[in-house]
Amino acid sequence: MTFKKSNPLRYVAIAFSFLLLGTFLSPILTCGNSSENPLQLKADGGEKLSPAQTQAVALEDAFQEVFDRVSPSVVSIATERTVNVRIHPFSDPYFDQFFGRSGGSGQVMKQKQYGLGSGIVLNEDGYIMTNHHVIQNMDKFTVKLKNKKEFEAKLIGADETADIALLKIDAPKGTLTPSLIGDSQKVRVGNWAIAIGAPLGFEQSFTVGVVSAIQRGGIDASGLSYIQTDAAINQGNSGGPLLNIRGEVIGINRLIVSQSGGSEGIGFAIPINEARRVAEEIKTNGKVTRPWIGVGLDPVNEKYIEQLKLKDNKGAVVRQIMKGSPADKAGLKLFDVIVEIGGKQIQTPEELVSFVRSSKTGKPIEIKIIRNKNEILTSITPEQKPN
Repeated sequence: MTFKKSNPLRYVAIAFSFLLLGTFLSPILTCGNSSENPLQLKADGGEKLSPAQTQAVALEDAFQEVFDRVSPSVVSIATERTVNVRIHPFSDPYFDQFFGRSGGSGQVMKQKQYGLGSGIVLNEDGYIMTNHHVIQNMDKFTVKLKNKKEFEAKLIGADETADIALLKIDAPKGTLTPSLIGDSQKVRVGNWAIAIGAPLGFEQSFTVGVVSAIQRGGIDASGLSYIQTDAAINQGNSGGPLLNIRGEVIGINRLIVSQSGGSEGIGFAIPINEARRVAEEIKTNGKVTRPWIGVGLDPVNEKYIEQLKLKDNKGAVVRQIMKGSPADKAGLKLFDVIVEIGGKQIQTPEELVSFVRSSKTGKPIEIKIIRNKNEILTSITPEQKPN
């Protein structure tokens, strides 16, 4: 038997080939198994958050909790009315027939008009608060809950001055989630401000901002002092809630100031303390009897301090007195400075208006005024504000 002598170079070549193959296959075979492999993808998301990220996530959770808790108590209000529209007196019968229009020149046709707003559930009895301008001149009101259930509502009453209206729906027991009402007196600039409503028809929309100002007066002729916010508010948000971070209603969204017609970060809400007071009076009496003393007021500015020789800028300057009004009967004079009413010191005209608004007609109130650098105590009896 003879043996063929092996070539040692052959074995070297084979070994080198296996070495190359192993080098090529190693990252493929071990991908995902080695923590140091650059091809391994980490998708567990378990990396620890930084302290700042943890706080941000906690704030996200807080916003979500507010929405989950409050959104069932926010409703959309669809309104409807029928109006008479006069057909153009110069309409052409040919075009009337071509476009399917009925009636001749100078005739009147009926047309449906629609509106949309928001509101909040006040209690399980079905009382809904919204703005007066949401329901103004409308014939039919449909309230839609978050769960899409709809109820036809009846109007209990409304107050145009405060822009508050009260509706009522008949819903089965356990259907409604009442709002959590806060205290607008505790609102401070910089507080979180959250709006929920149906802006431009997008129901259950949630927007966030801050309280930009409080007791913002002089916006309109209502005499109200508003909560100002930069939370986005648009048409359809009217009547919906402005909330704090606790989910408490602190205001009822009413209006915006805008050059474009859309939100520019300047929105105003009726403080909930005033809105609730008006709603309760509407529920009890069907209308609001508003106490009135018949004065126009100015804040005490540097000009008045110098002119009237005042010590500080606290109080309200009488700049107008209506003839025959309670102020006229009480003997008030122009440029009297009211510094106290009912034992409470007055800082601004808005505080005086708020006090009078919450008083009772026919019940005298003691006031302190400064006239010619002298303090004078007198009394004034509010009357029902004339229409």
